[in-house]
Amino acid sequence: MTLQDYTRTNNCVFSLHYHLVLVVKRRRNVLTGPMIAAAEAAVRERCESRGGLLEEFGAEADHMHMLVALPPAEALADFVNAVKTSTSRRLRRDFPQLKRLGGALWSPSYFVASCGGAPLETIKDYVRTQERPD
Repeated sequence: MTLQDYTRTNNCVFSLHYHLVLVVKRRRNVLTGPMIAAAEAAVRERCESRGGLLEEFGAEADHMHMLVALPPAEALADFVNAVKTSTSRRLRRDFPQLKRLGGALWSPSYFVASCGGAPLETIKDYVRTQERPD
């Protein structure tokens, strides 16, 4: 990772990337190409409004994958809820056929993994081998 891969603020230098997966409730195959495009636009707007960046987006009929970069001040669970809310509202507004599903569009659970940087074992070794002062 080069220095250019880090974001700088007044009091922080960071590189936080998350792989996020949202699944349609009951794993229903309801997302179409136009719905996925609308969802991607909503996620991109939500990322930018919170100081983040949508780096990659992919979806199938029953789930969406996102690679997002977020600042450290952004609470991840709050971000996920905001994404679920904004995509659900936009999709139900633009695609009335989704209203027949009733209730929530997204499953209440989600998958998230941090990614990037050195492998976990490398970081563990680095931390373990720090010299303690006498």
